[in-house]
Amino acid sequence: MNSTSTPTHCPYCALQCGMNLTPSPDGGVEVLERADFPVNRGALCGKGRTAPAVLSSSVRLTSPLVREGGSLVPATWAQALDRIADGLSSIRSAHGPDALGVFGGGGLTNEKAYTLGKFARIVLGTSQIDYNGRFCMSSAAAAGMKAFGLDRGLPFPLEDIPKTGCVILVGSNPAETMPPALRYFTELKENGGTLIVVDPRRTRTAEQADLHLAPRPGTDLALALGLLHLVVAEGRTDEEYIRERTTGWEDARAAAMAHWPEQVERITGVSVPELREAVRLFCTPENAMVLTARGPEQQSKGTDTVGAWINLCLATGRAGRPLSGYGCLTGQGNGQGGREHGQKADQLPGYRKLTDPAARQHVAEVWGVDPDSLPGPGRSAYELLDALGTDIRALLLMGSNPVVSAPRAAHVEERIKSLDFLAVCDVVLSETAALADVVLPVTQWAEETGTTTNLEGRVLLRRRAITPPEGVRSDLEVMHELAARLGVEKGFPTDPEEVFEELRRASAGGPADYSGITYRRLAEENGVFWPCPAVPDGAEDRAGAAPASGGDGTLAVAPDDGEDAALAVTPDDGEDAALAVTPDDGEDAALDVLPDDPAAQDGTDAEVHPGTPRLFLDRFATEDGRARFAPVSHRAVAEEPDAEYPVLLTTGRVVAQYQSGAQTRRVDELNAAAPGPFVELHPRLAERLGAAEGDPVAVVSRRGRAVAPARITASIRPDTVFMPFHWPGEGRANTLTNPALDPTSRMPEFKACAVRVEAVKA
Repeated sequence: MNSTSTPTHCPYCALQCGMNLTPSPDGGVEVLERADFPVNRGALCGKGRTAPAVLSSSVRLTSPLVREGGSLVPATWAQALDRIADGLSSIRSAHGPDALGVFGGGGLTNEKAYTLGKFARIVLGTSQIDYNGRFCMSSAAAAGMKAFGLDRGLPFPLEDIPKTGCVILVGSNPAETMPPALRYFTELKENGGTLIVVDPRRTRTAEQADLHLAPRPGTDLALALGLLHLVVAEGRTDEEYIRERTTGWEDARAAAMAHWPEQVERITGVSVPELREAVRLFCTPENAMVLTARGPEQQSKGTDTVGAWINLCLATGRAGRPLSGYGCLTGQGNGQGGREHGQKADQLPGYRKLTDPAARQHVAEVWGVDPDSLPGPGRSAYELLDALGTDIRALLLMGSNPVVSAPRAAHVEERIKSLDFLAVCDVVLSETAALADVVLPVTQWAEETGTTTNLEGRVLLRRRAITPPEGVRSDLEVMHELAARLGVEKGFPTDPEEVFEELRRASAGGPADYSGITYRRLAEENGVFWPCPAVPDGAEDRAGAAPASGGDGTLAVAPDDGEDAALAVTPDDGEDAALAVTPDDGEDAALDVLPDDPAAQDGTDAEVHPGTPRLFLDRFATEDGRARFAPVSHRAVAEEPDAEYPVLLTTGRVVAQYQSGAQTRRVDELNAAAPGPFVELHPRLAERLGAAEGDPVAVVSRRGRAVAPARITASIRPDTVFMPFHWPGEGRANTLTNPALDPTSRMPEFKACAVRVEAVKA
C-alpha cells in the first residue's frame, strides 16, 4: 500500500466497502484497492470507484446560501447561521418547540446521528425528529425486535453465507444494489449450496438462482405462509428446537395452515410445484438462511411479512444456530448505526426506547439534563413530512432529499414549500435544498473522520483523507454553532472522537452497546461487532446487569430485569475472539496519528470484549431467551388494481445510481451508464399499449403521473411495471407511490400501488 494512502470506507451502501485513498495529480484523491478489509476484499462497484468525483468543487456546494428575493445567494457562515437560529427561535417562541421539525439521514455517521438527536431534544426541545432510514429497513427492524428482542441487520457476518446450505433471498437484487456482495452468493453455489430468489422481476441476481420465484408484488406474506404450510404438512419442522427455543408456535402454525398451497398459488402466481421445490431446497441441508430486503419490507404489512419469513426459520430450527438464521440486507451506508443512536422518533442512543424511564434516566445523566425535560416520541418520517406547514412550521434537514425519495413525492414537495422556514445541510444542491431558506455546505466522507455501522453490525472507522474546500464545515460544527446561538454553550463538541466517547457512555448497557469500542480498536481490528460492552471480567456492566454465562460466548445476552434495554455479553475465552481481531500490518502509519485511548489510560479494561460477530447462539435477547413466532395472516396491499388502475407498480434501484441520485447524478461515468428513468414493462403489456422500446409512456396513479421511456422485457410479470426511483422531474417514480403505512414500523408501501400505463403521443 502507498505510504500516503488513507484506509477508509465507501460513502454509499451498507456494505461500507473498504478502500484506500491516495492523492491524485489534480489535487484530489484516487480510489485504490484495499484487499485487507474482509467485507469486499478489494472489490468495488462503479459508484465506489467514482466516489471522489463528488468531492470536486465543480459539482458540490462550497459556500452557504440564503434566500433573498426568491433566489438563493451566497452568504457568510455567520449570516447563514444567524438566519437559521433566528428562524428556529422565532417559530419556537410563537408556536412552541414541536413546531420545529428535524429530519436526518441513514448516511450520517454515528457521531452526527447521535448529535442530531441530542440537538433536537436538548437545544430545540422538540419531539418531531425522524430520518429517511424509516423508509429503508424499519419493517425488518420491527419484526426482528418482536421475534428476537434485538434488531441487527445481519446476526452473523457475511462470510457465513457461502458456508450455509441454502439461502432464500427475498426482494433483494445485490447484483445491482451492492455488487461486491454478489460474490458471497456465487461462492455459496460453488460450495454446493443453493440460492432461491424471490422477486417479481428476473433481475441479474435472479439469473444466478437455482430457483426463481416471481410472486405478484405485495404477496410475499402469502408466499412465506404457504411455504410454512408445506413445511408442516410434509413433517419438516424441528419440534425439539421449537419446544426448547421458541414460544407462540401453536398460533403461528394455525395461521399458516389456513394458507394452503393452491390458495397461495392463486394469490401469488407462484405454482404449487415451485412452492414444493423451494421447501425441499430449503429444508434438505443442515443449515439455511432467509435474507430479506426492501421488497417484502416496503409494504403496509412489511412487519408481518418479515415476521412470516422469520417463522419459516424458527419452525425449521434455522435461527440462532451456526451458519443459519434470518437477516436483513440493510440498504443505506449507515442505515444500521443511523437507527441506533437517537435520530429516530422513538429512540435514544444505544437503541434504547424513549418511553423507558430507565433509558431516559441513563441518557439524561450522560447529557447532564433532567430526564423529565426530554420530549416523548414524535411522528414517523412520512407523518412528519405530511405535517409540514401545518403543525410543523420549520424544518432542519440533514443528509436527505425527500423531494425525490419520499412516497407521494409531489405532495411532500408541496408540504416542504409551505414551511415558514427550511434549513438544509448537504454536500450538493439537491432538489430539496433548492427549496430552502438557508443551505449550508458540509463536509463529506473523505473530508471527515467518523464511524459507521455496516449491515453486519460491524462498527467501522472512516478516516479523513483530504482537507475540505474553504467555506465548507462539518455537520458537527454546524450543530455546535447553532446550539451556542440558541443558548446551549456546552455539550456539542466538534471533534468526532470526543462525540464518540460520549456515545460510548450513552449506549452503555443498551441493546446496541458500543461502550467497549474505541477509535483505536476500530483502526487496529478493521471494525468491531456490537454489542461490545466495556465490562471487565467478573464485573457488572454499567446498567447493573451481570454478564450472562453460557455456550461458546459468541452470544450471552442477559436482559436487565426483563427489559430489552440492558444487555450484557460474555466474551469468548478462545476461538471466536480472534474473529473480531484482524490487524492490518500496513496501517501502522495511520495509527500513529490517533490519540491514546482514554479508557486505557484511566486503567479500565475497555478492550476486554471482542465484539459479537454472531448473535443468538445461546439465547435470544428476549426476557425468557426464547424467540417469538408471529401469528400472521395474509392481507392484500393497501391499493389493489381495479378497472381504472389495472397494473401494479413496483420500484427499485439500478446499479449506476444511488438512492435519490443527488450525488451519483453528478458523476459523468455513472450518468453515461444510467442516464435517466425508464418504465420496465412486459411485451404483452407493451403490445396492448402500442408502445415500442424507447417510446415515452405515462404511468398514472391516484397521486400523480410520471413519464419515461419504455424498456420492454420478458423478465417482468405481465401485470407489473417497474420504475427506478433515482430521478426528479417528469420521471419521478415516487410521484406515484402510496404512503399507506405499516401499523407497527410506519413504513410506507413503496413496493406496490395500482397504476395504469398509457402511451404518450409525440
